[in-house]
Amino acid sequence: MDKRRQGRHRPRGDRPDEVRQAALAMLQAVGEGATLDEAVTVAGPLPPAGRARARRLAAETLRRADRADALLAPLMSRRPRPDIRWLLRLAVVEMLALDEAPHGVVYAGVALARSMGRKGQEAAGMVNAVLRRASGMAGEWRDLSPQHLPAWLRNPVSATWGGDVALAIEAAHERGAPIDLTVKPGREAPGAALPGGSFRQPQGAQVSALPGYEAGDWWVQDAAAAMAARILNPQPGEVVADLCAAPGGKTLQLAAAGCRVTALDISAARLERVGENLTRCGLRAQMVAGDALEWRPETAPDAILLDAPCSATGTIRRHPELPLIRDGSGIPALVELQANLLDHALDVLKPGGRLVYATCSLLPAEGEDQLAAALSRHPGLVVEAPDLPGIDAEWITPQGGLRLRPDHWPDLGGMDGFFIARLRKPASPA
Repeated sequence: MDKRRQGRHRPRGDRPDEVRQAALAMLQAVGEGATLDEAVTVAGPLPPAGRARARRLAAETLRRADRADALLAPLMSRRPRPDIRWLLRLAVVEMLALDEAPHGVVYAGVALARSMGRKGQEAAGMVNAVLRRASGMAGEWRDLSPQHLPAWLRNPVSATWGGDVALAIEAAHERGAPIDLTVKPGREAPGAALPGGSFRQPQGAQVSALPGYEAGDWWVQDAAAAMAARILNPQPGEVVADLCAAPGGKTLQLAAAGCRVTALDISAARLERVGENLTRCGLRAQMVAGDALEWRPETAPDAILLDAPCSATGTIRRHPELPLIRDGSGIPALVELQANLLDHALDVLKPGGRLVYATCSLLPAEGEDQLAAALSRHPGLVVEAPDLPGIDAEWITPQGGLRLRPDHWPDLGGMDGFFIARLRKPASPA
């Protein structure tokens, strides 16, 4: 083994490695119900590069926690307490999935255990023995399946598209998500061009260091999310509303197309970030903090983009904690909210105007079923099938909606899961 690789990330003495310690703190916070973004706040005073690496270690561990448990179970006589269990999962993923030098990982794992007080010190010997045995189980690791979705999500996915698709989605989740950029018209963006018009960077790219960032030539936005605004087909001078606008990628697309944009979101704090990106990119939009269900514009919009609140199950490859911290119990309330938002958006939309309904969800209840229900409630409402580069005809549903899944574009790095439908309001009452 390369001696330089063998010593990589090895802590000095018995002090725990600060990056691994931060990653472990994040994992424990997620185990207690925090999102990974919320858990980053417990990482301690690390420099940006260290914090980013700790977050990546935590995310990669969350993507493979069940696989790590399956490998570790035969090596232990009983399940360890939660903090030691997360430590073991982290170390196994580092060694067997991220190709870190086993000697350094075992050494760091023992140091971490010893830093956990008396019970951690008592567990240090077990940690050492278990990780040494696990380090030689690369073959067993390769034979394990990707982490399964929880039953509340896997069952409807399998029922809709079949077990093979569920497995393909799980494999896509384990691979994680690259970074996609949406570019302003007439500007350039770094990375590989995707069929839908986005540009793709590898995982781990430092966004602020990429060419064109300071000039505001582009912004970060998953390729699937970017399709919603493109399907709306915004035209210069149109009055367009972006409801539930934060984090703002679609607002920037609409503004870059020359529309008069109102970006509305219930969170004033999240709108501040939208404003920062608009300023960086030299774009303008009117921002309104408020409830979309109560918003009534003075001028009826020519078009509305409604990216409705949803389960976010289409974003698991970039938010791997979601299956752990959610149980599906909130889905009925979300479905009701989406229907109410859709009805209200159609009410304030100009007659003959168009509306794009979108959710970053894998659940038909938040997509295909929601569209069917809207069509039954609104006589004369028309679905206009999307016609964009990069869209496979098989992704278009019988109703004319667009179903995007993480297993699409497998050779290009996948995409988030989305449902998108463009609706045309009758020009006169039905």
